[in-house]
Amino acid sequence: MEITDSENETIFPLGNRGPENWFSGEVHVQTLVSPEQIEGLYTVGQVTFSAGGRTYWHTHPIGQVLLVIEGKGWYQERGKPAQVLQKGTVVAIPKEVEHWHGASAEHKMVHIAVSNIADGNSVTWKTPVTGEEYAEVNKQ
Repeated sequence: MEITDSENETIFPLGNRGPENWFSGEVHVQTLVSPEQIEGLYTVGQVTFSAGGRTYWHTHPIGQVLLVIEGKGWYQERGKPAQVLQKGTVVAIPKEVEHWHGASAEHKMVHIAVSNIADGNSVTWKTPVTGEEYAEVNKQ
């Protein structure tokens, strides 16, 4: 399966299945720019979330930018209401803010993630988003 634009032309390959200790549900990650290509400063990847797919709670040492290119999903910072993500949404995530993002329960969602790197690390993974937390967001 490959991601396509409105004219059914391939944009980027789907990528590899995301690790189960970082994601819930079916999630694929395609690296577009590796840290080695840009002096270890950041990484760029396409992340494809099937309906119900989502990240675990996590932080970034210097921050992250999400560019949503398809579908519908959610972004939520710990202790705050979730924000709807849809094609064209841009999210600038500050450093060390605990958050998660992923698809809605009924739609897939695809975003490009630009993650900055500090001391060789771009992310610190935390706990899974619980079924209860996810169900509450999808009531919106």
